[in-house]
Amino acid sequence: MKVKGFLKDVGGASRVTKMRQELIANGSPVPDPKDPIRELADLLHPGKQQFTVTEIREASPTSTTYRFSPVNGHVPVFQSGQYVNFYLTVGDSVLTRAYSISSAPYEARLAEPYFEVTIRHNVHYLVPDWFQENVNVGTEITAALPFGQFLYEPLRDSDHVVGIAGGSGITPFVSMAKEIAHGKLDIDLTIIYGSVKHTDIVCGEELEAARKAAPDKIHVVHVMSDDEDWDGEKGFVTEEIIRKYSPEGCSYFFCGPPVMFFLVDKIMKEMGVPLKRFRHDATAQPAVKLIPGFPMDQVGKTYKMTVVRGIHEDVIDAAADEPVAVALERSAIPIDTHCRGGECGFCRTQLLSGDIFVSPLNDGRRAMDKELGWFHACSAYPTSDLKIKIPIIEEKH
Repeated sequence: MKVKGFLKDVGGASRVTKMRQELIANGSPVPDPKDPIRELADLLHPGKQQFTVTEIREASPTSTTYRFSPVNGHVPVFQSGQYVNFYLTVGDSVLTRAYSISSAPYEARLAEPYFEVTIRHNVHYLVPDWFQENVNVGTEITAALPFGQFLYEPLRDSDHVVGIAGGSGITPFVSMAKEIAHGKLDIDLTIIYGSVKHTDIVCGEELEAARKAAPDKIHVVHVMSDDEDWDGEKGFVTEEIIRKYSPEGCSYFFCGPPVMFFLVDKIMKEMGVPLKRFRHDATAQPAVKLIPGFPMDQVGKTYKMTVVRGIHEDVIDAAADEPVAVALERSAIPIDTHCRGGECGFCRTQLLSGDIFVSPLNDGRRAMDKELGWFHACSAYPTSDLKIKIPIIEEKH
């Protein structure tokens, strides 16, 4: 095929070379500092940012929604189902904690952009308690987003998603429902949501508002485990209930507590659901008694752990029934964790000596890392004295 003629086509390379040489010869010796590709990359993946709490409201009697507005006026692009990672100074330690984003992506593109997280405080726990006691309107917090692969992918997922949730695991589905109601996510969503009582449904009002805005696209089935006054589905989320509200060929998404995940995972296998049609959120490691294969004779034991950072070494105590990352945090040694479940690899650590148990739940290590002794500190437990090497992270106080 001739474009400009045989001779011109054959001689094209030399012409391009000559043009390039002329441009180089006439170019400025001073580098152009403007890099539009780099600027776009920084907007999409900005790393740590500062956010201000601009609103706090009750999401249920035992949960609170916090709205975060960017100090620099920009919220990174995210998808429903992804999470934000907070960097929190608690005592002498800087802790990293992940929370699913409960607001919709379109709300991050408003004239005054923001994102929201909803935190449950039905039981005493370190970070939820810290939020309750220390975070007010006007508080500034360091965070990074987005992270995670718990999101709708049209090339993989059905256009009808059945979301199965328990407790605060409803938050990513609230984000999806709001995005659907706003016309920005074109799927049908059926949510099967397990709660204890109808008086403590997390984000119940937001779910209902989204359902009313798109009644043909959003369907919500509440299941109460301990509520005599409830007229709808009762008990736990069972295979019978899942089958009852599942259209043929749907995709299943799950987010909820570990005990519920084990049950739902078993149900999915019994129903013959293909792996590509079952997605679940990254969850923090559960109590060791729930981790398959954990050596229970290790419970209560404490080991010495030598932590190498560059040329500096610290020796700290590490409990066998808590992840290595928790031991580091207790000793105010910074370790950058994100998912807290073993998936993402941000806390990738080198084992120099000693023995560890690696949780099989969400083990996201590469094959070569497994062979060479690398592990994720958030999902590994010491079973002897250890020597490990971690990245040097700038400490913030």
